Amino acid sequence: MDLGTRSRRRSSEPGPAGGVDYLSALPDDLLLLVLACLGCAAAAARTGVLARRWRGLWSCLRDLAFRDVALPSLEAALGRVALPPPAVSLLEIRVPDDNRPPAGAGVVAWLLQAAARLGPEKLVFTFPLGLYRYPREVDLPSFHRATSIALERIPFVLRAPAAGGEFPALQTLSLKGGQVVDLGALLSLCPYLRVLRLKGISPRDYSTTTVHSASLQELVMEDMCTFRTHRVDIVAPILTQLKLHLLTNAQVSISIFAPMIENVSWQWSYGTVRIGSGHWTLKKLSLQTAETQGQLTSLHIHARYRRYIFPGQEANFAQEIEKHMIVNFSILDLDLHLTTKGHVFGAFVSHLLGLNRIRSAIRRLKVLRVRQGSWEKDVCGAVCPCQPTNWRTQIISLTALEEVEIHGSEGEDHELDFLKLVCSCAPMLKKVIVKLSDEISSTDDTNMKICDIFRGYPSVKCNVYLSSED
Repeated sequence: MDLGTRSRRRSSEPGPAGGVDYLSALPDDLLLLVLACLGCAAAAARTGVLARRWRGLWSCLRDLAFRDVALPSLEAALGRVALPPPAVSLLEIRVPDDNRPPAGAGVVAWLLQAAARLGPEKLVFTFPLGLYRYPREVDLPSFHRATSIALERIPFVLRAPAAGGEFPALQTLSLKGGQVVDLGALLSLCPYLRVLRLKGISPRDYSTTTVHSASLQELVMEDMCTFRTHRVDIVAPILTQLKLHLLTNAQVSISIFAPMIENVSWQWSYGTVRIGSGHWTLKKLSLQTAETQGQLTSLHIHARYRRYIFPGQEANFAQEIEKHMIVNFSILDLDLHLTTKGHVFGAFVSHLLGLNRIRSAIRRLKVLRVRQGSWEKDVCGAVCPCQPTNWRTQIISLTALEEVEIHGSEGEDHELDFLKLVCSCAPMLKKVIVKLSDEISSTDDTNMKICDIFRGYPSVKCNVYLSSED
């Protein structure tokens, strides 16, 4: 899209029928209001072909939006904005994906510098996909008036401004898709930053993600991925909201100092790294604080049975679970999604229930047996490592547990034994729901077997459903 003007019939004097052009006779302020209604700087620039009076007037707009404008035209347009520039409220630049400069061009750095010269209060800059095959380092210029900066699909390695550069008014910073040389150094130049959103951003050395800020109140870190030993280091004394979604392929250490934190959305997906106990390995773990009054802090753990074993890893497994307990909670809702492949899950679940932060806080327990094809099931014998002989007789003090749900139950003896274990360890238990697998027929006596367990616990209400979908 070309922002330039070409020689055409001018309508600045007579109107279409030879009358007076009253519109062009309006004051500049009113004409700028008309141009602002177009919502696009390119469209505003094209009005210059209507009358000499309109030509170049677009460059005085307070909101400048360049959407799907080719890079050569964009360079020319930014170069035509008069200096010193008007007080720009919004500068929005979205470069189309099919318009890329040569690999060695410094056009991106030039555009950032040109944007900084306009001094916008709010900057939105979306770069084209695949701009550079080999990302190079680019300095982020100082934006002294900017209260909000959003850089999307960053095609380069972002560096903090050189000495003397800072962002004294910045309150919201959003970075999406790219690398940052030193995130800590960049944040140190933002003394009043309140909101930091990072999506698909990784540190240049892939080793440490450091967020230290005395002013930060909201932190979002999504689609983060680690490939080597990694460290997440967060120091934010007045932080109240935290959202962190991470895919890890290596061991990750966590250090968080945020005593004011209230709302947490925490999701940890385990890729190639194996964190296991016995034959069970973690797939995903998520922690969610209550969003409304009456809800519980919820912990979701996805685990899968593996044929290989993790010998002597119980202590490491417990530490891995507890390191994610980054908020204080007195009551907890625990959801377990288990891909059992036909194996006994009681020993593994009882081990989880016995962890310090869980056993004293869990009020609701939900166990969901994840479906798998019959071809994936193993033959689980009486001496299978999945069921050590002593798990059925363990004593776990589940003093806060009130509700239990089991979805996808197949009515096997080990599942009945698990129910008996929970009933014997949870004196405050009030309600149990068992939803049977679709493989259980209506003529099966599983329903009766489950009800027989609770005859000895008259204070516990038990409901059994024939299908897990009910």
